[in-house]
Amino acid sequence: MTAIKPPETAPSITEFSGTGTIHNPATGAVAGQVEWTDPADVPAIAAGLRAAQREWEQRGPDGRGKVLARFAIWLADHRDEIESLLIAETGKSAVDAAQEVPMLIMILSYYIRTSAKALAPEKRPAALPFMAIKKVSVHYRPRPVVGVIAPWNYPVANALMDGIGALAAGCAVLLKPSERTPLTAEVLRRGWLESGAPDVFAVVQGARAVSEAVIDNSDYVQFTGSCATGSKVMERAARRLTPVSLELGGKDPMIVLEDADVDLAAHAAVWGAMFNAGQTCVSVERVYVLDSIYDQFVDAVVRDVQKLQVGAGAGNTFGALIDEEQLAVTERHVREALAAGAKALTGGQRTTTSGSFYPPTVLVDVDHSMSCMTEETFGPTLPIMKVASVDEAIRLANDSPYGLSASVFSKDVERAKEIALQLDCGAVNINDVITNLMCTTAPMGGWKTSGIGARFGGADGLRKFCRVETVVAPRTNVGAGGNFYHNSLKALKRTNKMMTKLALARPRRVAKK
Repeated sequence: MTAIKPPETAPSITEFSGTGTIHNPATGAVAGQVEWTDPADVPAIAAGLRAAQREWEQRGPDGRGKVLARFAIWLADHRDEIESLLIAETGKSAVDAAQEVPMLIMILSYYIRTSAKALAPEKRPAALPFMAIKKVSVHYRPRPVVGVIAPWNYPVANALMDGIGALAAGCAVLLKPSERTPLTAEVLRRGWLESGAPDVFAVVQGARAVSEAVIDNSDYVQFTGSCATGSKVMERAARRLTPVSLELGGKDPMIVLEDADVDLAAHAAVWGAMFNAGQTCVSVERVYVLDSIYDQFVDAVVRDVQKLQVGAGAGNTFGALIDEEQLAVTERHVREALAAGAKALTGGQRTTTSGSFYPPTVLVDVDHSMSCMTEETFGPTLPIMKVASVDEAIRLANDSPYGLSASVFSKDVERAKEIALQLDCGAVNINDVITNLMCTTAPMGGWKTSGIGARFGGADGLRKFCRVETVVAPRTNVGAGGNFYHNSLKALKRTNKMMTKLALARPRRVAKK
């Protein structure tokens, strides 16, 4: 497996106080003001959520669903306001900003419809005949306070992708957005309250010290961010044995087989690599193409990339990177690749110092000795590598400490499925990219250093925020207390002999087959 350096991030800021000013990374204009939270205030905020959560849980899935429905309608009614603020604090293009609110509405709609069934007590059968005198049921009880520590790349979607599931499950949510993009979280909080919802959703603002306070005062932590920070979150949470779900970095591979629809694969690669300026956890970060169609694929990719318009707001394809630190990572990966013999067919160097923009860059003649193929870039680059066989493509795709998602392109879908199940990652898209994020019925999780647990999706997206409680009740008093001390030794031996005989019946039948 290729070794990599720890991912580069912006310098860690441990303390904020007073009022902060947030600037648009594309223009430098002031996007808004934020009041930083004193870390010492977080315990009281969490205590207030914990108190309010009791009544929220008692409403049940249907009662909570009515509130979530009103919130979904509020989001739709205020979409223009939210997207304008998104562009102002992130420098996104209008195309990229338009994806986030619909994503939340889609998740809300799914859980409004399915939460009652997903959270209903489950009856479990007796494992053996002698246990038939008992009724066994499993109940899902919400954890009181779920702490969500969200990243900057999707300040709306990542803030509540999982928070919606926690709220639907009956938990209270304590959200700590990124200090780089704090403004839209305040609008989400306002919308929650204007929807007539109870005070079970709070936002705290700050950097490391506030994050630590959120971890220390939550009953479950959902973190999305870098692998290095995810390890620190898990270490902090372990002090109180607080469970965590971590969605971390990725270096998602794309495999293009010799029978693929080349134009479709090229369109997907360009969109998957450049969407949100490459600042997406499941973006296409490396491509392996069978040699017989390599030149044709590269030509199609370059043709698509040359049509892209880079700039914030309306009329552009993708916008700025979040800041100069993130742009520096992209510059380094490209610079090191070119020095090692790679070629940039588009882009390759920064064209303006006005705003943190970087041109879409297609790299060829790359290999796994280069950081652009092994380290997470999180920028608008698309390195493409020629391979001689499918086995080589699979080996190289798995030659990574990351394992978030991947994609396989082939006209033979069954063949592509077989390849998908040989890739070491949490999700594989066939003849598409990124779409697993839209599959609200299925969990999204990372393998290896890409995370622990899974994000929203299906019943698991609710139950992950719950504690499981098993209730064993009698069907009848007959047979109760067969092992109690007041029984005679002869009766105890008889009971144990019967239990052993019944328990061994199935193993003996299986062993004879």
